Amino acid sequence: MSKKKTISYQEAYEELQAISEQLESGEANIDQLTDLVKRAKALVKICQDKLRSTEKELNEENE
Repeated sequence: MSKKKTISYQEAYEELQAISEQLESGEANIDQLTDLVKRAKALVKICQDKLRSTEKELNEENE
């Protein structure tokens, strides 16, 4: 079984930016489009989860 590598917020954000640039520039062909959009959605979720987790930790420390 393969282990999933934990990706940092910064890594996810940078990959998301790269995908966005590919899509905006027209570099991505139609065959790549579905995979790129799926990966972008996964990266957005990673970023959101990390932000929520950080917010929760900060709120708990302030209580």
